[in-house]
Amino acid sequence: QQSNVTSYGAMALAIITLEVFAGTWINAFIVCVLCIAWVKKKSLNTNEKILLLLGCSRISFLCFAWVYHFISKIFPNFLHIQTILQVLASFGTSFNYSNLWVSACLCGFYCIKIANFRNRFFIYLKVKIDRMVPWLLLGTEILALAMVTVTYVLNETLQKNNITSTCQENFWEVTIRKDKHIFSSHFLAGLVLTASFMVVIFSAVFLLFSLWRHKRTMQTNSMKDLSMDAHIRAMKSVLSFLVMYSINFVCLILSILYTTKKENIMTLLIHIYLYAFPGVHSLILIFSNPKLEKALLKILSCVK
Repeated sequence: QQSNVTSYGAMALAIITLEVFAGTWINAFIVCVLCIAWVKKKSLNTNEKILLLLGCSRISFLCFAWVYHFISKIFPNFLHIQTILQVLASFGTSFNYSNLWVSACLCGFYCIKIANFRNRFFIYLKVKIDRMVPWLLLGTEILALAMVTVTYVLNETLQKNNITSTCQENFWEVTIRKDKHIFSSHFLAGLVLTASFMVVIFSAVFLLFSLWRHKRTMQTNSMKDLSMDAHIRAMKSVLSFLVMYSINFVCLILSILYTTKKENIMTLLIHIYLYAFPGVHSLILIFSNPKLEKALLKILSCVK
C-alpha cells in the first residue's frame, strides 16, 4: 500500500508540474499583454487592472505552492526546518487568498457594470465602481496579508507549545490546546473561502436575473441588442467561473479537512484540481476578452 501511495505521489507531482508550467505561462501571457497595453496607452481600464493583479497573484501562487509541494515530496526532511516551512506556506496561502478574492472582485465587477437594476444603491455602485476598484483591490491584498499573519502567529504559537510542553503536563490539556489553535486557523481559512464564494454566487444570480428581465423586455424588439450580447458574454464567463469556483471551493474545504491525515488518493486528486484551476480559468478569461483573444490568435498565427 505504501508503494502504491508513493507511485501515485510521483505521478501526481508530474501532473502538477505540467499544470503549474502551463498555468504560469497562461497567466504570464495575460500579464505581458496588459503591461504592453499599459505602456502604449499610459493607462488601463478597470477590467484590465483586475486581470493584471489576478495574473500576478496566480503566477506567484503557482510558483510558491509548487516549490512547497516539490520539496515536501522530494526532500521531506528538508521541511523539518520550521522557518522554511512557514515561509513557503505563508507566501503560498497569501497569494492563494489574493487569487480567490481578486477573482471574486472580477465577478462582482462584471455584475455591477453589466446588470441593469433601478435600485439607487446599485446605480450608485455602477457610477462609482471604477474609482472603488483600486481601493478594493488594495484592501483585498492587505486583508490577505493580515489573514496570513494571523495564521502564521497561530502556527508559531502551536509549535512553541509543542516544544515547551513537558512529560509531566497533562496530555489531554496539550491536545485540547493544539485542537483550539488548529480550529482557529481552519476557521479563518473557511471564512475567507466562504466570503469570496458568496460574492461569486450573488454576482451570478444577479446577472442571471438581469439577463432574464432584459430578455423579457426586449422580446418585441427584433433588432440586435448590444446590451443583450454583453449580458450573454458576461454570463458565459461568470457561470463557467461559478462551476469551476464551486468545485474549487469544495476541494479547498476538503484540503483543510485532510491536513491532519496521511496522504491518499483523495488528497492527490484534490491537489491536482487546485493546481489546474488558475490556468484553466485564466484560459477562459482570455477567450472571453477580445483584446487577449486577438493577441493570442496573433501569436498562434505567427508560430504557425
